[in-house]
Amino acid sequence: MKLLDDISKLEEQHVLGTYKRQPVVFVRGDGAYLIDSDGKKYLDFLSGIGVAARGHSDRDLTEAIRDQAATLIQVSNLYYHPLQGQAAQLLTSLSGLDRVFFCNSGTEAVEASLKFSRRYWYTQGQTERTEFVALEGAFSGRTFGALSVTHDHHYRDPFAPLVPGVTFVDPKDPAALHSAVTERTAAIIAEPIQGEGGIRPLTKDFASAIKEACNRTGALFIADEVQTGVGRTGYPFYFQALDLHPDLVSVGKALGGGIPIGATICSAKVASHISPGDHGSTYGGNLLACRAAIVILTALADGDLLDQVKSVGMHFERCLRSLALRHPCVTEIRGAGLMRGVQLRVDATSVVDAAREQGLLVNRTDERVLRMLPPLTIDKTDIDCAVDILDKIFDQIDAESSE
Repeated sequence: MKLLDDISKLEEQHVLGTYKRQPVVFVRGDGAYLIDSDGKKYLDFLSGIGVAARGHSDRDLTEAIRDQAATLIQVSNLYYHPLQGQAAQLLTSLSGLDRVFFCNSGTEAVEASLKFSRRYWYTQGQTERTEFVALEGAFSGRTFGALSVTHDHHYRDPFAPLVPGVTFVDPKDPAALHSAVTERTAAIIAEPIQGEGGIRPLTKDFASAIKEACNRTGALFIADEVQTGVGRTGYPFYFQALDLHPDLVSVGKALGGGIPIGATICSAKVASHISPGDHGSTYGGNLLACRAAIVILTALADGDLLDQVKSVGMHFERCLRSLALRHPCVTEIRGAGLMRGVQLRVDATSVVDAAREQGLLVNRTDERVLRMLPPLTIDKTDIDCAVDILDKIFDQIDAESSE
């Protein structure tokens, strides 16, 4: 506890208070587990909020990062280097799109997608096509553009006015989407599964409405796959499960396995309207980040990791649905693959705290949703262990609610 006290005091003095820390200090990781400063092990079902795709201290990723750091980390985008092309080839192969812009995070990938959408229409002289249609419940990031297509007023209001021309529609109302998308719409942006919004997948009907609206008006479609992409759902990208065909895809989180990297993947149609100087990033696509991304993407391209996510994800879903049948405090199970949300009748904060005390790391979103994003390499034994912990916690909640 002394280390925790020392670190918290130091941060209170010197670190800007934009995060509410939980009372634990992690000092190392091993596979699906994190170890705190007292040596206690925790089963990590958050994986850095969907980042640690291969778990912690993965040998292949560690060796690649070590080798690259000892060779060359950064040369700037003024010069060629051998790794951006390799990482981009893997992304285009997995997504079916054509070109890649590298940046440092998912938020930056969304920013680039919004800019490229406007640039697409500007190049064609349609300067009035500047508007965006986004979804209620959406979360796309915290910079001004990404925040402008994020729905929650808790995030938005302190920083208004934001980028104008954004209309939000209910993702359960395809007719509302058709009404909102016009000849002034540059693009529709949607997460195939809303993450911060409560692990809420788009319905097939709404996905069809997106396709119809784009076909009718020519509006572009941006698939925000920052949380769902790179194998999280058992698909390389979840737009593929919905039979959607985006013009742009924003990628982040799991792409570098923990090394910061983001990417915007573009169709040839959009890419043909982007010119040198239209966008840039000093650190985007640096050698260290690309080397890490190649390790992650190669594992996806080989197919075994995706098969693992599908198999373990189905087991995870069965276990969670069994929990829901046993516990009145659980009202719904949502998600796909290893992206799962448990809707509760109570605020999820107490569950997060109780789980951490029992050695399981999960997190809360949309107030009453327990979000779980374990490493893609998680096995069924660890799934069973996590579910057993939740089972005991839900027993207690049910008992308290019946008193």
